[in-house]
Amino acid sequence: MPQGDKSKYTDKQDRKADHIADSYEKKGVSQKEAESRAWATVNKDDGGGKKAGGSGRGKSTGHPRAHKGGKAGGKASASRSAADRSASAKKAAATRKRNAEHHAHS
Repeated sequence: MPQGDKSKYTDKQDRKADHIADSYEKKGVSQKEAESRAWATVNKDDGGGKKAGGSGRGKSTGHPRAHKGGKAGGKASASRSAADRSASAKKAAATRKRNAEHHAHS
């Protein structure tokens, strides 16, 4: 992969880099420098481009904040009643089904 080639990165890594770069640009960093920092962060977090399989577990990112979301979500979910969680799951399933049908026709 030649230097600067981003074809080996996943869509998620690409979105992550875009978001990080936008954040740096809002702070007044030049576009070129912001992109450079963004991709350096993605490489630090994910260890580079696409990985060949695996369960997605392994080396930590070095950014503990990047791992906090699941814990907070678990606590919020545990404090809700079973009926609330069930209703939410049914709504999510219906949304996924609707989106799948929409994308199938596109």
